Amino acid sequence: MKKRFSSLKEVQKSISDASITLPELVRYYLSNIEANKHLNAFLEVFDEEAIAQSEIIQEKILSGTAGKLAGMVIAIKDNIVYKDHECNASSQILVGFKSLFSSTVVERLIDADAIIIGRTNCDEFAMGASNENSSFGPVLNAIDTTRVPGGSSGGSAVAVQADLCLASLGSDTGGSIRQPAAFTGIYGMYPTYGSVSRWGLIAFASSLDQIGPFTASPSDMALILNVIGGTDEHDATMIQSHHFDIHPDKPVGNLKIAYIKDCVEHPGLDPEIKSATEQFINTLQANGHTVNGIDFPYLNQMVPCYQVLTTAEASSNLSRFSGLTFGYRSPDAIDLESTFKKSRTQGFGPEVKRRIMLGTFVLTSDFYDAYYTKAQKIRRLIRNKTMDIFKDYDIILTPTTSTVAFKIGEKSSNPIAMYLADLFTVQANLAGIPGLSLPHSTHSENKMPIGMQIMSGPLNEAILIQLANSLL
Repeated sequence: MKKRFSSLKEVQKSISDASITLPELVRYYLSNIEANKHLNAFLEVFDEEAIAQSEIIQEKILSGTAGKLAGMVIAIKDNIVYKDHECNASSQILVGFKSLFSSTVVERLIDADAIIIGRTNCDEFAMGASNENSSFGPVLNAIDTTRVPGGSSGGSAVAVQADLCLASLGSDTGGSIRQPAAFTGIYGMYPTYGSVSRWGLIAFASSLDQIGPFTASPSDMALILNVIGGTDEHDATMIQSHHFDIHPDKPVGNLKIAYIKDCVEHPGLDPEIKSATEQFINTLQANGHTVNGIDFPYLNQMVPCYQVLTTAEASSNLSRFSGLTFGYRSPDAIDLESTFKKSRTQGFGPEVKRRIMLGTFVLTSDFYDAYYTKAQKIRRLIRNKTMDIFKDYDIILTPTTSTVAFKIGEKSSNPIAMYLADLFTVQANLAGIPGLSLPHSTHSENKMPIGMQIMSGPLNEAILIQLANSLL
């Protein structure tokens, strides 16, 4: 098999006309994974069970009883649990841990007859913008292996980019799906907060985390969201009585689109990305949409606000990894106190420890109001201003990132520069609204992908996917 599939529709057509079988497709992806091991995208491949499952689903396809995602081979990020399978969050502190249950999204994928082919590498506990923080080594960008794929969901992005599977799931706390999607030239979605269950997602920052898809087409993004989204009794933060019913081919009509001038005119924006954004605006206008520039006064407050809130939540969430109940326990521990200290010191990587310490600091009684309370107030201002924009516009547009994929090691010694990689993406997380990164063009000098970000009001993922689909 030499053809690369870009959508489930293509896969299902090929299976129906007998030009390929599902077991052949799975073996094709497994051979690609083996040939691209140097990219370090996968931490574990479920080869035998993927083949076994493909044979069962092939029969269901032939008998007409297959689910909505039959034929989809998908990978999951290494912070989404799958019953009886190892899940490490790419951290040494969870090496050897096998989950006793499956996350809601995994259960829904399996029920729809998707095949889970493996778990993908990521920044440790999803903390990073480059995938260099994984304790299992960095993931490499398939276009240029000297460059990062973005983070934290870099392995999931590269798995789709390098044709190692048809689609994948990642998690996004401040841009961890959309930024890698932009860096690898594919589609990536942060869904509305509360629209996709977080049950079974190892938490980084619970008020911001969301699971979302990476795909090679808008149509597959709609299919996956339709399956994994919707109310879940296990997740109290879910929006009640909601489920997705997205039809990507539905015409969007003439939209009112606002681009944030502060982003397009930002001094740190690569000139070619600025030019690409202007070209994208021209394309939208040529398609009949109204596009206007607007001011957003809180751009420079978003990343500091995000960092205070996420480190505080990480400090709380990661306190459960103590060396007592599960995961890594230091062999050097001799009593309760040394078990805590040594297990966490040896088990966590530098970036995770940095964020735990920062979060513990902002939550101390002396600084709680100065940092955490103030960040919550700024978050409310960002949310309110964002929702005010949607009173007049259907969509907000920005570049996804300020640069293309940077070189491995280029920013690893400067945490502040790394944190600023999320400058344009954190707005969606702080406001709880959906954001989609779509591939636009490539940089003329280094040939790396450039992505555009479109955001909509809560639970309006359909308009983003339909707009992206109309631009194909």
